[in-house]
Amino acid sequence: MYKIFFIAVLTCILSTLALSAFSFTLQADTISFDDIEFTDIQEDTIVEDEPAVQQQGNSKLHSSEIQQTEKDELSLWQTFINGLLFGFAAILMPCIFPMLPLTVSFFTKRAGSRAKAIGQAIIYGLSIIVIYVGLGMLVTIFFGSDALNALSTNGIFNFFFFLLLVVFAASFLGAFEITLPSSFVNKIDAKSDQGGLVGIFFMAFSLALVSFSCTGPLIGTLLVDAASKGDRLGPAVGMFGFSLALAIPFALFALFPSLLKSLPKSGGWLNSVKVILGFLELAFALKFLSNVDLAYHWNWLDREVFLAIWIAIFTLMSLYLLGIIRFAHDSEIKYLSVPRTFFAIIVFSFVVYLIPGMWGAPLKSVSAFLPPSATQDFDLSASVSVPASSPNNADIKKKYAEIFHDRGTPKGFDPFYDYDQALEVAKQINKPVLIDFTGWNCVNCRKMEANVWTEPKVKELLNNEFVMAELFVDDKTALPQEDQYVSTYSNKKINSIGKKWSDFQAAKFNSNSQPLYVIVDGDGSVLVPPQGANYDPENYITFLESGIAAYKNRQ
Repeated sequence: MYKIFFIAVLTCILSTLALSAFSFTLQADTISFDDIEFTDIQEDTIVEDEPAVQQQGNSKLHSSEIQQTEKDELSLWQTFINGLLFGFAAILMPCIFPMLPLTVSFFTKRAGSRAKAIGQAIIYGLSIIVIYVGLGMLVTIFFGSDALNALSTNGIFNFFFFLLLVVFAASFLGAFEITLPSSFVNKIDAKSDQGGLVGIFFMAFSLALVSFSCTGPLIGTLLVDAASKGDRLGPAVGMFGFSLALAIPFALFALFPSLLKSLPKSGGWLNSVKVILGFLELAFALKFLSNVDLAYHWNWLDREVFLAIWIAIFTLMSLYLLGIIRFAHDSEIKYLSVPRTFFAIIVFSFVVYLIPGMWGAPLKSVSAFLPPSATQDFDLSASVSVPASSPNNADIKKKYAEIFHDRGTPKGFDPFYDYDQALEVAKQINKPVLIDFTGWNCVNCRKMEANVWTEPKVKELLNNEFVMAELFVDDKTALPQEDQYVSTYSNKKINSIGKKWSDFQAAKFNSNSQPLYVIVDGDGSVLVPPQGANYDPENYITFLESGIAAYKNRQ
């Protein structure tokens, strides 16, 4: 009965992990790459030479600043929760789970009294937290906050992260084990024989080292995810969540030793946990490859290609759960347990859910993780066209449209991709401009487009009441030589389209996160406070209607 409970909990954790590793990324996953150098796309650029940019004032941005602060705080909380999930998954790994009763029994016998045993187990748990948080701090100290942001936005490192996660996945699937040098592990283990607090600390250190073959890929994935957000506290916060989840069981079972009897016996199911995590690592790795593919226009991972690989990965996972395929270290499955069957049903249902996406289904629950819908080659919804009354259908050759329209813009919309051109048209037809600061790899942008922009009322307002300007802040297309310049704010050269709009966003709107929606009049004056991601269509409708009303009041 307890084994069923544990595997049921595992089902929830792993299902959540499959999505949380992406959905907890509230900051845009924009990437930058300048001649194999670290470059800060969003923090160190302010547009200098664009004529429409220079003349603008800005008086309604306080709420945008508050939103940015709230997003940063929320992102850290989500990194912490992500760490907890990875930590709870690590507990069920074959390198750690068998250690629970052994370690708690060791404390109980060595301490001589229950109170002392509890105290030593708590110290042991705190030592685990200190060790892993120290690892997170080392990552921050070694790279620094600026370099972390550069890592999160750099093409080479996004590709490196992809390869790293594939290696981790191969390790979990049984191709090899990632271990630390045995001499180093033995030296640390010898120090754990010392008495007192030092001995307990080195016992915890020994656990961290001995279990590295199981926890290493999880820790690496968590650190990659935290670093990809560019927050200097991210790695430490993620490691705190991870270590807290590891420490809780040791303290809990020391408080209530009788619970040890309820633990399921170690066995082949522990290796199954590793294999399942290996499949999830593979699915996670594709996001980093997609980041590079989109920003550099490689056109490898269109939406249907991405989905096809995911369908293959999760189909193999469901077949594995059913015992149809096995790996080298798996024990024979004589019969299917009920929890394993339920988990297989969940995974296979997810596969069935993904399949319609091959023909253009929006797949709203996972749309944030997928490449933009515009990259879909075959889409049954493509017949939906922009209304003829849309102001964006004016007979004007749109600047940069050949770069963005067919692969970046959601179907059914026809925005401009140059701010000055959008302002010019807005003056001619007497309508406000909706600026959409977006990115090829912006997770929340995709979610807004799939869940909010598809609402009929929202779509009608965007197409009929606004001139839309979609500005990609992470595009790597080089600007013509005559349009390149050096920013007086950062003293860095602005030589790509992405840098140009990233500069503009930071300079005028004091924001570096995407999406950011700003409504301005034909002169570029802000009409209502800008707004970021909010997945409530009614909220977005209210935002759009308030901009329309403010524009009319100025006429």
